[in-house]
Amino acid sequence: MDKKLYAMVHTGYWMDVGQPKDYLEGIKTYLHHKRTSHPEMLATGNNIVGNVIVDPSATISKTASVGPDVVVGPNCIIHGGARIHGSVLLGGSRIGSGSLILNSIIGWNSTVGKWTRIQKNSVLGEDVTVNDEVLLNGAKVLPHKEVKADVDTPQIIM
Repeated sequence: MDKKLYAMVHTGYWMDVGQPKDYLEGIKTYLHHKRTSHPEMLATGNNIVGNVIVDPSATISKTASVGPDVVVGPNCIIHGGARIHGSVLLGGSRIGSGSLILNSIIGWNSTVGKWTRIQKNSVLGEDVTVNDEVLLNGAKVLPHKEVKADVDTPQIIM
């Protein structure tokens, strides 16, 4: 071991995004940057509000509302009447009819039931199922879990 300390000069923008709240803030900053530097990368449409990126393979109902500050990953499905705001949907996630996703991260291949509300920096791991009419308020759900009941206070579901 040479026990030397190295440094690198970075001329671009950097921020720590290791916590869900910081990650979502980073996404918001990135989307704002895209609005000013590459607006063609942002989605448009009657049901798109503000800065939104949607993968071309995603399916969004005409009656859903997406944005502002949303990223919709590959093969995601957002059903009618759903509203997504300030959130990231990772690849293969599915959002049920009438559901509301606020400032949260929905993991790969996760399913959110109908009339479900996920908010306050909630995070779903990969392959999580949240049943119909469930509230998640700041919950962190580990992969491959099913959530059947409300989580009113921030906690980890293992």
